[in-house]
Amino acid sequence: MYTWIFDLDNTLHDASPHIFPHMNRSMTAYVRDHLALDEQAAGELRQRYWRLYGATLLGLMRHHGTDPAHFLRETHRFAELERMVIKEAGLRGTLRCLRGRRIVFSNAPVHYARAVLRVLRIGDLFDDVFTIEHTRFRPKPDAYGFLLLLRKNRLQARQCIMVEDSLENLCTAKRLGMRTVWLSRAHNAPDFVDYTVRSMRALKRIGSRLQ
Repeated sequence: MYTWIFDLDNTLHDASPHIFPHMNRSMTAYVRDHLALDEQAAGELRQRYWRLYGATLLGLMRHHGTDPAHFLRETHRFAELERMVIKEAGLRGTLRCLRGRRIVFSNAPVHYARAVLRVLRIGDLFDDVFTIEHTRFRPKPDAYGFLLLLRKNRLQARQCIMVEDSLENLCTAKRLGMRTVWLSRAHNAPDFVDYTVRSMRALKRIGSRLQ
């Protein structure tokens, strides 16, 4: 029986309209305030670190000694999270149809991930919520976090199915030996993608094939 590993943002919910813009503004404000930069310089530095390291936090830690716990706490505050989260109809039913264990694997902090799962009303369906803190602040697509997740949950990669919107993360998953599901509306997928689905509902079909 497989273990299903799910990304959180833009996989289990649609983060693009409200969540990601809020995060970007919060991270720019954090860089501005803690490095004494103007708004434009802070935004440019945030994006440069994101391009270089895959996460703004890594650049701040490496070059400015930023405390990761403080950064994550300050940049992932959502006073109106319930209004901002957009979920697909029938999500809970879809997840319950999938045989095997279920794990969330996110580059977000644990307090935010658990809050989103509460809003989605699906937190009880997961055996583990594995976040940036658990990867020792080495986010996906770095294989290090994947390996820590496998070790903690006593899993072999070949036992796992990774469901993601990010091709970079799926590439790592496939290289380690996982099956891969790309949540995308694209018509063509790279060789390292085993299945492409346009919605979470389509996972029921994949799950039935693998039983």
